[in-house]
Amino acid sequence: MPEVVPINTPHTNPPDTHLVDALSASAPPTRLKAVLAVGTRPDPALVDALMARCAVEPDFFVRDMLTWALTRLPPDITVPRLRAQLRSEHAQARSQALHTLSKIGDAGAWPAITRSLLRDSDDEVARSAWRAAVALVPEGQEKDLAEELATQLGRGDRRVRLSLSRALVALGEAAEPVLRAATGSEDPGVHAHASATERLLRDPDAGLGPAVDEARRFVALGGEQHADR
Repeated sequence: MPEVVPINTPHTNPPDTHLVDALSASAPPTRLKAVLAVGTRPDPALVDALMARCAVEPDFFVRDMLTWALTRLPPDITVPRLRAQLRSEHAQARSQALHTLSKIGDAGAWPAITRSLLRDSDDEVARSAWRAAVALVPEGQEKDLAEELATQLGRGDRRVRLSLSRALVALGEAAEPVLRAATGSEDPGVHAHASATERLLRDPDAGLGPAVDEARRFVALGGEQHADR
């Protein structure tokens, strides 16, 4: 199990060992029940057990409830631990911490959303970082964030591209100049992704798939002309 960086916080009571054991039970329903119990009656004494489980939990629904349980605790207890997890060598620990920070919405976490996380080689970490960045970006820094996110255009499979497109669309007008510039890229993948994202920005209800297909047809039909720009 990945080690969680400990932060000394005084607790009124020791953690409930029954719940701690249940969080790592072999059966997902047992783990889910334990997380629901922890979230229903938030106990700061269990924060480290929740953090440790986030880093290794294989079940999506249990992970989602782990995030919910952490959001039920005071941010001054959870946010420092989550920020510490962003330095973990384990991708799931980083990804889950980013996801949870985006749900907590504490502006103090913004400095921890670094360029290295936004460009993380692990797609799930990068996707979580994009979502967290959009949720936490301070007013007035949207343009800088859009420029950074645009460096990832053309990356990954459809899920990755859709996540990046949604992040850029969420930035609204701040994303327009960087997308317009990216449509002039000589890289067909970047051009197609930027064009599809522009379409989503104009029509958020449009799916990325048709937009990407249309952009790729444009590249295929006018590739030579496009390359001469």
